[in-house]
Amino acid sequence: MSAPFEIRVEPARALLSERRRIEVLGAAPGALVTLRAETLRGDELWAAQATFLAGADGGIDLDHDAPVSGDYRVADAMGLFWAQHRETARGGGVEPVDPRVPVVTRIIATQEAGTGFLDLPGDGARAVSVETEVRQDLLADGVRREEIRHDGLVGTLFTPPGTGPFPTLIVMNGSGGGINEARAALYAAYGIRAFALGYFRAPGLSHYISRTPLEYFERALDYAASELDPLGGLPLVSGQSRGGELTLLLAARFPERVAGAVAFVPGAFAFGAQGAADPAEGWDGPTWTWRGEPVEHLWHGNRGVDWQPWNDAPPPTRHADVYVDGLRDRDLAAASRIPIERFAGPVLCVSGLDDRAWPSSFASRLALGALERHGHRAERLHLDYEEAGHGISVPHLPSTEIARVHPVSGVHYSNGGTPLGNARASEDSFRAVRAFVHRTAAARAERASGAAPDSQND
Repeated sequence: MSAPFEIRVEPARALLSERRRIEVLGAAPGALVTLRAETLRGDELWAAQATFLAGADGGIDLDHDAPVSGDYRVADAMGLFWAQHRETARGGGVEPVDPRVPVVTRIIATQEAGTGFLDLPGDGARAVSVETEVRQDLLADGVRREEIRHDGLVGTLFTPPGTGPFPTLIVMNGSGGGINEARAALYAAYGIRAFALGYFRAPGLSHYISRTPLEYFERALDYAASELDPLGGLPLVSGQSRGGELTLLLAARFPERVAGAVAFVPGAFAFGAQGAADPAEGWDGPTWTWRGEPVEHLWHGNRGVDWQPWNDAPPPTRHADVYVDGLRDRDLAAASRIPIERFAGPVLCVSGLDDRAWPSSFASRLALGALERHGHRAERLHLDYEEAGHGISVPHLPSTEIARVHPVSGVHYSNGGTPLGNARASEDSFRAVRAFVHRTAAARAERASGAAPDSQND
């Protein structure tokens, strides 16, 4: 008697960041089996589909067997998640907004009728379908979520179970604004106290990034150090894109208040407000202020720039790059460069070599190179992914939307990278960043206890 046709997912319920093992059992030898994964993300339906060839034993293991057709072509069980495409057009984003709501995916396995090994007798496979449900959680059991409204700060705090002290990380978004609760919640599942900090497009704050005061982040750093009891005494800071620029800027501006910096797809200069600008200020208005005055930035009357990409106009030539043109005004470039060498602590930069939104690989190398030239003695780590672009996110979310529309300006742009490259960068960097945060906080705690010399400042 043949085994029943079934699909198995292990674990069926776990964190979003955890890989699944997906197998099909009981198929006809040599049959084609199509798997379709459907996920409702907010109001949007996302789906991926791939067809596999069953082995002589009627089995398929998605981590060992590559599809013969479909939305992706590598042996990777998580391909049914990262290769999903938007099938509706209501405009929502892919990242979960509320980490308290699990991501639920329906996987349907269909045996294609009449398929099977043609050199064996028989009528081939019969048409049959089975399905199962996969739940991906962001909020782990025991993690506490608390909305923070303190001294003008707007954010959400995620605290791991237990008494601590915990490594503590301030998490900041990029030019889309908002509060990155998804990433912070997942960090907390791995023993990191994560403060997802909004600084625009969040309740009670400006809709635009223009003229964001650095004093706001100074208060956030003081709040984290005094109220959150971070392991090692100080928080780390982390942000993506404009938040990556901000991460390096905060480390350079407040070096004694920051334990370590994790900059995702960062800039190495202070830039103007660009695509998240207040229309009254414009793309070349200031992004950051300090004591009421604009922080010098690369678009402030730059003599080398006579065009800009934030109005949906095409570049003057195929290879035009405003970030290269801007460096021709050498005096302004020097004045707007983030002086990261002022920071003695550990620095991790995450970038994509195919970043089409801005040159994050170049920026990371500029920042880490400046540290090295100035005798920086703490850890410097650069995760530079060859086939990744600007959209390096948390693991196992769809990574197929390379062409994007900016959520503030509505301007079209490309993140770059490939879906597979972006997916692998997201998974690998998430693991590496967690280890870096734990390593940095533990080393500070050891130095504070007198168990090890202070290599950051000696």
